[in-house]
Amino acid sequence: MLNNNITSLRGISTKRAALYKKLGINTVRDLIYHFPRGYIDFTQPVKINSAKLGEACVVKAEVIKKLKPIYTANRLSIYKAVLSDGESEFISVFFNSEYSFNKLLPGKTYLFYGKAGGSELLREITSPIFIEENAENLLVPRYRLTAGLTQVMIANNLKLILPSYDEEDILSQDVLEEFGLFDKRTAIQKIHFPPSLGESEAAKRRLAFEELLILQLGMTMLKKRNRKLTGTLMKAQDLSTFYAALPFEPTGAQKRAVGEAVSDMQNTTPMNRLLQGDVGSGKTMVAAALCYFAHRNGFQSVFMAPTELLAAQHANTLHKFLEPLGISVVLLTGSLSAAEKREVKARIASGEASVIAGTQALIQKGVEFQSLGFVVTDEQHRFGVNQRGILASKGENPHTLVMSATPIPRTLALIIYGDLDISLLDEMPAGRIPINTYSVDTSFRERLYKFILKQAAPPINGQSYIVCPVIGDEESNLNEKAYAVNYYNELSSTFLRDINVRLLHGRMKQAEKDAVMEGFKNGEITVLISTTVIEVGIDVPAATVMLIEGAERFGLSQLHQLRGRVGRGEKQSYCILVTDSDSAYTKARLETMTKTSNGFEVANEDLKLRGPGDFFGEKQHGLPELKMADLSGDVSLVNETRALAERLLDRIDEPEHAGLKARINELFSGVSEHGFN
Repeated sequence: MLNNNITSLRGISTKRAALYKKLGINTVRDLIYHFPRGYIDFTQPVKINSAKLGEACVVKAEVIKKLKPIYTANRLSIYKAVLSDGESEFISVFFNSEYSFNKLLPGKTYLFYGKAGGSELLREITSPIFIEENAENLLVPRYRLTAGLTQVMIANNLKLILPSYDEEDILSQDVLEEFGLFDKRTAIQKIHFPPSLGESEAAKRRLAFEELLILQLGMTMLKKRNRKLTGTLMKAQDLSTFYAALPFEPTGAQKRAVGEAVSDMQNTTPMNRLLQGDVGSGKTMVAAALCYFAHRNGFQSVFMAPTELLAAQHANTLHKFLEPLGISVVLLTGSLSAAEKREVKARIASGEASVIAGTQALIQKGVEFQSLGFVVTDEQHRFGVNQRGILASKGENPHTLVMSATPIPRTLALIIYGDLDISLLDEMPAGRIPINTYSVDTSFRERLYKFILKQAAPPINGQSYIVCPVIGDEESNLNEKAYAVNYYNELSSTFLRDINVRLLHGRMKQAEKDAVMEGFKNGEITVLISTTVIEVGIDVPAATVMLIEGAERFGLSQLHQLRGRVGRGEKQSYCILVTDSDSAYTKARLETMTKTSNGFEVANEDLKLRGPGDFFGEKQHGLPELKMADLSGDVSLVNETRALAERLLDRIDEPEHAGLKARINELFSGVSEHGFN
C-alpha cells in the first residue's frame, strides 16, 4: 500500500495528484510522511476585541446571519457572515471560497482562526479556518501547500488512509522502552492529529529519534566500512625542513591539524579526516605539509578541486610550498590539450609527478598513479561522497583529507561528515586585516558606486565584486542571468562607465567564465558584476569591496563565503550588504554579519535561523533528508542517538534490527551502490 501511487486513494484525482507532485508527493508513503509544519491551537480562544489588529487569533463565536455575496468587476467573490463571541458582534470574510462559506450554519457555534482586522468599532476576521466547537481534534495540522491544495484537503486525505496505516516498526521493543518512545504507528497518527501539544511533541521526538539514529548509524557503518587496512602505511618523518621553508610562521591550529593527520597516516587503517577552517585560515598549507610527509614516505598525493580555476590556484600554491623542496607538482584538468594530457598522465604514471592537482578529470579512466598514498578533496559537499570514493580507489586505500571553507557547526559536521574525523583551524594567520561589514538600504546605491570608484583609484587601486541574487523561482537561472545582465548594462553605461566592468553568470560557458575570472585575478578587470558563481572562489589580493545586492535572499553562511572573497591582501576591505527588507528576521541575520567575522559564529546563527535543511542551499548528495529532526535544537537527541548508534553497530545483523538495517541500506543507496554488508 505504501508504495502505491496516491491516485489509488479515494478522492485523489489525477488533477489533485499533479498538485501533490509539486510538493514531491507521489506515493501513499510520501503523503503519510508529509508532516505538519505546526498546528493551529484551537484550545485557547479569545474575545475578538482583545485580539491585536493584524495578528492571528482564535475566537469562539456563533453564526448570527449570513450576508448576500458580493461579486466584483474583476471576478472576485466576497462572502460575509455576522458572528458573535457573546460580548460583541464581528464579521467573517471569505474571498472566492463559497465552499467554506456554505459550511457555516446560522445558529451554530464554531472556533474561528484568522487575522483580526477591521477597526476598533467593527472587527473582522479574514479568510478564517474554522472547526465546530465540539470537534474531536482542537489541534489542526498546518501543512506545506501549493496553489490549489488546501489544509483541509490534505487533512481529509490523511484521515482516510491513516486508520489502515500499519508500517513495520524498525525500532526494536527494547529501544522503544529504553528511551520512552511511541511505536511508529502511534507516532504517525499523533503527528498528524494530536489530541494535545504534549502528544504532538512526543510524536515529533519519536520520528526525529528514528531519523537521527538512521543517519548516525548509517554514517558510522560507512566509517567502519572505510576502515579497511591501508596499503599506504607511513612512518614518522621530520617536518622541520618544510616548516623552515615557509615564508611565514604557521599558526598553532595549523601545526595541530598537521600533527593529527600525520598521526592518522601512520595507522594501519586509512585516514579519513575533515579539515574545517574559515576562509583564509591556511588549509592549503596543512595539505601541503601532508603532501610533503607522503612524499618523504615515497607516495604520491592528489588534490581535487571543484573548478579548473580553483584547481589551478591550488596547483600554484602547492608549487610555491613544495617545488623549493624538490617535489614536482603538476596540474590535470579537462581543458588541457590532448598532448598536454598525455604528457601529464605519463608523468603521473611514472611517479615523476609527486603531487597532482586537478578537477574531476582526475577520476576519469586512463589516469593511473604509480603509488597514490594521499588524497585531498576541496569543498567536499560539492562533489558527493561517491566521487571521493572513486578517487581513493585509484590507490590501495589511501589516506584522505576533505577540506571545507564552509564553517559548519560541530553538531551538523558530525552528522554530515559522520564518516570522517574532524580537525578545526580555529585561528587566523597573523596580519589578516578584519573586513568591515555594513548593512544599508538601496538609497545608498549612488554613494556606494562612488566608493567603488574611490577604491579603484590610486593609491588603493582596489578591485570590487558586485553580486546579484537569484531573482524569481529557485530553478530559474535565466531570471538570475537577466537581472545580472540588466544591472551590468545600466552600471557600465552610467556610474562605472570610466572603468573596466565585466559580467559573470552561470549561463556562460566554462571557458568564458574562466577567462573573466582570470582577467579579474590579473587586475585587467576592475569591477566584476556576478551572480553567486564566485562564491567558492579565486584568490584576488587586490579585491577590497564585496557589494551584495538583495542580501536578504542569501543564507548567512553563503554571505560569509562571499565576504571571504575580499580581505586577502594588505589593504582594508569592505563587505556591504544591500537590502530594503524591514523584516525582523532579515535584520537579525544581517546584524550577525555586521557583528562578527568568525565563520563558526555565523554558521551557528545560520543553523538556528534556517535549520539544517537549507544550510548548504542544496541537498547533500547521497544523504537521507531530515524531516523532523532539528539539529540546532535537538542536541540531547543527537547525543542519545549517537551513543545508541555506537552500541548497535555490532548488533545490526541481529533479527530484531533487520528492518533498521534494511532502511539504512535503502536511504544510503546514493552513498554505496552495494549497501552495507
